[in-house]
Amino acid sequence: MLTYQSGATALHRLDPRGKLLVQFGLAIAVVAHPTVPWLVGATLLGLAALAAARLSPLTVFRAYWVVFAVLAVAPLLAGVALGPPWFRVDPALDSLRAVARVVPILFVSAAYLRTTSVRETRAAVQRVVPGKPGQLLGVGMALVVRLFPLVLSDVREVRDAIRARGGERRSPWERARVLVVRSLDRTLARSDRLGVALRARCFAWNPTLPALAFEGRDYPVLALGLALTLSPLL
Repeated sequence: MLTYQSGATALHRLDPRGKLLVQFGLAIAVVAHPTVPWLVGATLLGLAALAAARLSPLTVFRAYWVVFAVLAVAPLLAGVALGPPWFRVDPALDSLRAVARVVPILFVSAAYLRTTSVRETRAAVQRVVPGKPGQLLGVGMALVVRLFPLVLSDVREVRDAIRARGGERRSPWERARVLVVRSLDRTLARSDRLGVALRARCFAWNPTLPALAFEGRDYPVLALGLALTLSPLL
């Protein structure tokens, strides 16, 4: 699971609002322009973002291996036919183009996660969406980003505990049932502890978030994000 790591790369120094705009614009561009040149350009942009964040593509593949495995299987499943010729090329190619749209977005998102802290992301969201909706969105996103790796860790611990107790001799259905029930139990217990901890620390809806200000290096990023966002109209 990719998480934020402090550093001094160019992406670390950029304003999070510009980075969010590039992600948003890239998602719009790859959906609006599912052509080979656009997809190649988007993938190169994603690889450039990873390089700027000093993050290896292999690390991203390992972190999101489940997602990439599903994406790899999707074109094959789309081409399967329940009769002669048993495999159709056109649906498989359409699915492959759809899959190719997701990969650059994952690359750019991974670079964002590695170079942007949760507090900066919350500050950016609350600046873009003012008022209570922005505060609610910022708090919800911060909690999800912080808790999701812990939930995954709980699931892995439960899985390892099942294996250590000879659970592999049970049926797949029984193992899945135990894994889901135990994982949910841990997640709910963790949520209860989180609620108590937030109250104990006088949780505030309007904490002092980091000050955000655009600098000269942010304007090219903003221009890129705007160009990608408006690309369907060009």
